[in-house]
Amino acid sequence: MSDANSSGDGAGGYGFETLAIHAGQDPDPATGAVIVPIYQTSTFVQEALGQHKGYEYGRTGNPTRTALEECLAALEGARYGLAFATGMGAETTLMYTFKPGDHLLVANDVYGGTFRLFERVLREYGLDFSYIDVTDPASIDANWRDNTRAAWLETPSNPLMKLIDIAAVAARAHANGARVIVDNTFASPFGQQPLLLGADLVVHSTTKYLGGHSDVVGGAILLNDDAWYERLHYLQNAVGATPGPFDSWLVLRGIKTLAVRMRAHEANALRIAQFLSTHPRVETVRYPGLECGPQYELARRQMRCFGGMMSFDVRGGKAAAAAVVEKTRLFALAESLGGVESLIELPAVMTHASVANSPLEVPDNLVRLSVGIESGDDLLRDLEQALA
Repeated sequence: MSDANSSGDGAGGYGFETLAIHAGQDPDPATGAVIVPIYQTSTFVQEALGQHKGYEYGRTGNPTRTALEECLAALEGARYGLAFATGMGAETTLMYTFKPGDHLLVANDVYGGTFRLFERVLREYGLDFSYIDVTDPASIDANWRDNTRAAWLETPSNPLMKLIDIAAVAARAHANGARVIVDNTFASPFGQQPLLLGADLVVHSTTKYLGGHSDVVGGAILLNDDAWYERLHYLQNAVGATPGPFDSWLVLRGIKTLAVRMRAHEANALRIAQFLSTHPRVETVRYPGLECGPQYELARRQMRCFGGMMSFDVRGGKAAAAAVVEKTRLFALAESLGGVESLIELPAVMTHASVANSPLEVPDNLVRLSVGIESGDDLLRDLEQALA
């Protein structure tokens, strides 16, 4: 566990664990139900023309979704929360707040789907992107342009597990008049809270640690800026990438156990990272919680929990790495991450195939693990036999 407070004071002085269970989730006033109901309806009756009880159409708003948005905002220390049908839906909607000719600085190790959206879709509509090594905050100044509007970060990054000093990057970006957007999916709000470190906006794939059970797909945007929120709230309805009430309810249910799950993910991941770091078939292990890691002090400074994500390079190249991912029994060969079950993948041909032959291309012997909350002993034995 890092030096950061394991709970911390959130909205109203409550700790993280309390907010995860109660924020936006008052007992139902009609029935007293402890759990927020699933308002499975597409429309709402109006008492008179233009007079309703806060909801008029399912895409525009739904009480179950509102509860999720309020809870997510509380966990990230944000004033506003917006929920979406997918993480990419959240990213796409966010990018509508920029206009042709705008330039964004992007960390050079991001999710393959983000790169695909930026390069294969949005560049055709006049947005410009530069991919830079933001582990050195000075790269913000070195790559700055007059039309630079924002810096887009992932920390820890996907899949190379690079850490970015959010506070240092935010200071430089703000001095140049730009905003800072952080994809906080890998860490989760329990792992770190970028808004409290100076970021302007946080995005999530709620599919991952927030949902936590590999049974729902969703996304979210969290922020404090009033004007930016009003624009995003309008776009949320206009673009229409909104989640249904049942999906909102599933994410809300998953959030209740986020803190206890993240502690279990971290405990297993640290044991596995330590095991891999001494294994003769492993070249490099990337995990924020490894004391021997080059960015360990930064991890201790800005992260509350080191999480369950890691990657490592297998000696012998792509064929050797492929053999490892195909031999595991408990680690399921699958894309995605953040569920209670452990997953293993080869990013170069799976989640990051879209960055092949680009500056963001990842090593073909790189294995990514999403460490679950099974017995740590069982997970270690599984990796040991796969690497044998």
